[in-house]
Amino acid sequence: MFSLLRILISLIQPKQLPNKLYFMKLATLCYIVDKVNNKTLMIHRVKKENDMHEGKWNGLGGKFERGESPEDCVIREIYEESGLRIVNPLLKGFVTFPAFDGLEDWYVFMFLADNYSGDIIESKEGNLEWVESDKLMDLPLWEGDRTFIPWMFGDKFFSAKLVYADKQFVKHEVFFY
Repeated sequence: MFSLLRILISLIQPKQLPNKLYFMKLATLCYIVDKVNNKTLMIHRVKKENDMHEGKWNGLGGKFERGESPEDCVIREIYEESGLRIVNPLLKGFVTFPAFDGLEDWYVFMFLADNYSGDIIESKEGNLEWVESDKLMDLPLWEGDRTFIPWMFGDKFFSAKLVYADKQFVKHEVFFY
């Protein structure tokens, strides 16, 4: 699996396209699970101005900072967004979102975490809430999230491409390992 990650990361370099430099965004997304109460921490994106995710419920995560590994990024982002410190996040998959924001491709490392400590803080991104895990699909999610959330709780590593056009889910491709 680590060789697959090295290959994926090596592909994520700025590319020269006609008349412009094209960048790809690296990010993480994590679903924090409370196994005792069968709940998942979600964020309702309602606070940030001009947020492309406005009104949607998401797992937590964000963009890489220079020099970070996927694990460094997800641990930092979870702490910044929630106040929780996760330990040993489990890499479950990798998702490519071609031109998700209409401009750049997003490459997202998908994590699950059930080992955490701390107290939830007030998030600048939205309202944090522990949601019953079997009710996740009832939330207003991105349509593609409905596709990959079951994979997050499966036994196989996945690599997927989810295609959107004008914020509408078009199709997906997936490989399981």
